[in-house]
Amino acid sequence: MQLQPSNSIDPAPPQLHILSNGLKLVYKHLPNSPVTVSDVWVKAGAIKQPPNWQGIAHFLEHMIFKGSQLIAPSVFDRVIEENGGATNASTSYDYAHFFLTVANEYQNATLPLLAEIMLHAQIDEQEFYREREVILDELRGCYDDPDFIAFELLSQSIYQLHPYKDSIIGSEELLYQHTVQKLRCFHQTHYQPKNMTVVVVGGLKQDHALTLVEDMFRDFCTPSECPHFEVEAEPPLVSIRRKEIELPRITQARLLMGWLGPGVQNIEDSLALDLISIILASSRSSRLVKTLREQRQLVDDIASHFSLQSDSGLFCIGAYLNTENLESVEKSIIQEITQLQTNLVEAEELFRAQKILSHSFLFSLESPQQLAEFYGYYSTIASLEVAMTLPAKIRQLTRENLQIIAQKYLGVERYAVTIIKPTFDQKYE
Repeated sequence: MQLQPSNSIDPAPPQLHILSNGLKLVYKHLPNSPVTVSDVWVKAGAIKQPPNWQGIAHFLEHMIFKGSQLIAPSVFDRVIEENGGATNASTSYDYAHFFLTVANEYQNATLPLLAEIMLHAQIDEQEFYREREVILDELRGCYDDPDFIAFELLSQSIYQLHPYKDSIIGSEELLYQHTVQKLRCFHQTHYQPKNMTVVVVGGLKQDHALTLVEDMFRDFCTPSECPHFEVEAEPPLVSIRRKEIELPRITQARLLMGWLGPGVQNIEDSLALDLISIILASSRSSRLVKTLREQRQLVDDIASHFSLQSDSGLFCIGAYLNTENLESVEKSIIQEITQLQTNLVEAEELFRAQKILSHSFLFSLESPQQLAEFYGYYSTIASLEVAMTLPAKIRQLTRENLQIIAQKYLGVERYAVTIIKPTFDQKYE
């Protein structure tokens, strides 16, 4: 299927093929590229985990690379390295994806191996226990990071019912409770063609790519079924939810404020929140940066961001600052949001934000790997058609739209705030 190029982010949009088993192939030819990226996306993120299975999706990502009955542990990595390639993976709430970058002529020697370990992961018991220790070390490293802790606490305040409240990596207690059988069940349930998109971007010819994917992503394991559960929709906030902790070994406080936003079903609303984020705190000319950092010097740094997710996004404002400025900075942020709700932004301010946001999408499409990630992400949580029309949707947003969206989502008495302070003794050492 050829996507329509009109108003498209990409003047030569990719090809979309739906294979007979339901698997999606997104193909983009870059005739001058000496490499091809194959990026396999699976709707098998953390929100697919039944209760008390937290961390399983991320654990499985690790175990995929331990091979299958045909590919022993470490063989996959060695073959990729011998062919001059690079490979990695990541797990989020809405997806897991595995990508491979290699010269065009070595795709035949490498992509079949990636398909084999993904479709037929062995999940060996000895390797399971070894990798669990690796993940536990990763988890302990995360909890040495005050910014990770702040975001975890904020997520737990914002999302009290939805799985977005849970850590992707899981907890130490649950990691010790997980079993090989759980990982195999999760794999056999979700690593099926209907949940999978293979993105191929680079110099590999279309017929070759299509044949390779059809041949390699055909023999899936017998489906299983994880324990059934329903994902509860997160109700709107009705008050200010506040969490505050002290940590040693930090010299500055952290202030993190968050609001529930729309999911992908309201893409225009999410783009409006992206623009508001840019207007508030993305550069030296943004409102909060100018007033709180440059003029009043109440923060060392401040930034805002909207994270688009499948069900409900998260709008955040975070600052590094001294403890004595926490109250005044939070108050100033609320005052600036109130201004957005009561007064239209200047036309020039909107135009600047639209240009920055549109260019951020364009800058993310410069390399084969960036293209593959962009196509795969939107194919998995929304659709390619949505992705192709993002700049046009951004240009259509008006000052009135931004005011309405600020009123709709950024309640000045309905948000979550997490504060991390240095311990008293540490502060005055």
